[in-house]
Amino acid sequence: MRATDHFTALLKLGLPLVGSLLASFVLGLTDTIMLGWYSVEALAGVTIAGSFFMTLVIIGSGFSMAVTPVVAAAAEQGDDTQIRRTTRMGLWLSVLFGAAIMGPLWWSEGWLIAIGQEPQVAALAQDYLRIAGWGIFPALLVRTLTAYLAAMERTQPILWATLAAAVVNIGLNYALIFGNFGAPEMGVRGAALASGIIQFGLLVFFAWYAQKVMPEHALFQNIWRRDTQAFAHIFQLGWPIALTNLAETGLFTASAVLMGWLGTLPLAAHGIALQVATATFMIHLGLSQATTVRAGRALGRRDADGLALGGKVAIGTSLGVSVMAVAVFIAVPGALVGLFLDPNDPMRDAILPIGITLIYMAALFQFADGLQVIALGLLRGVQDTRAPMWMAAVSYWGLGLPASYLLAFTLGLGAVGVWLGLVVGLLAAAVLLLTRFWGRGAARYVVQVAGT
Repeated sequence: MRATDHFTALLKLGLPLVGSLLASFVLGLTDTIMLGWYSVEALAGVTIAGSFFMTLVIIGSGFSMAVTPVVAAAAEQGDDTQIRRTTRMGLWLSVLFGAAIMGPLWWSEGWLIAIGQEPQVAALAQDYLRIAGWGIFPALLVRTLTAYLAAMERTQPILWATLAAAVVNIGLNYALIFGNFGAPEMGVRGAALASGIIQFGLLVFFAWYAQKVMPEHALFQNIWRRDTQAFAHIFQLGWPIALTNLAETGLFTASAVLMGWLGTLPLAAHGIALQVATATFMIHLGLSQATTVRAGRALGRRDADGLALGGKVAIGTSLGVSVMAVAVFIAVPGALVGLFLDPNDPMRDAILPIGITLIYMAALFQFADGLQVIALGLLRGVQDTRAPMWMAAVSYWGLGLPASYLLAFTLGLGAVGVWLGLVVGLLAAAVLLLTRFWGRGAARYVVQVAGT
């Protein structure tokens, strides 16, 4: 295949994934915007609660991410049995992880205060997490099923279902947060309840679709039966991905904690800037997920040349997206921040300049953020997960977080210093992960996995 063929295939697979991720992002964005209109305190509470909740969801998604390359390689080889075994055990691991973290979500107020959050913010965060926490089960199961569908190159249903969910979520939030359409006014609890309803609806749809369109895989037949070998394989691939996700998302969650130490206004501005940066990250993440599928399939057919060229195309595409994102961030930062604030809010004028400055900082780390997630997609596609875990830990926690604290508090740069530290961590990760993939070489990965 030529580079143009790889580019076309990447976009055909990746654009629906990008669209679905952006739609999923809108689910959270709707909460942020409407709660920002509801009150600044509610926005601050859900900023810190949402950071921790999404961190746990993304950690738990390590097992669903492990499903993708294994199913992709098995699909290339026509091995329906391996597809079924792998996906089932991914579902098992998702449920087990959800059960393990319900306790900290339920009793969150105490430990949020213990790490320096204001009592009012911590109380609102707990109100959110006690309801949203139950949604972690359908959320993780949905991620596993969408990983299976993506590996089977059936990404269109993922897109349309998630778009529909985003639209429904707007109506549910409008009703349950503010008490419209005869619903009770629930504030942060309403936002949490709406999100849980949406995740359960998506789970029902994807389970139905998988059974209807690909009955040969029989995913849910005798699903309670343990498969020790497949369970161990997905666990061994998945736990390093989970810890890699922890290293990255934990860095951003820690940045929210640092912002909380600076005060409610910086924390609220941080939440806004993070939502804007996350929108562009979803594009890179969708391309990364498509890259994992493409790499997994190249591995399944033992195509070292295709793996290498496909990697180059994915990296180039990510760089192009970064250029466009930076242009938008620099051109209209005030308009982006203003989307999240009620024009009549008395705190608007205080939050706006902080948010604009952080949007500029988000532009600064676009290239590094895109490159590191594409590199992770390549490495996961070739089932290389343990070394990237250590590289991520060193980059984000050994370099990024200390740099954020040093720049923000020791050197007195405040909110800007926190974000500069994020840049340091992301850039280090991008360099190390890309060096790992290209240093080992596509041919070596093909030979290594073929021999296992």
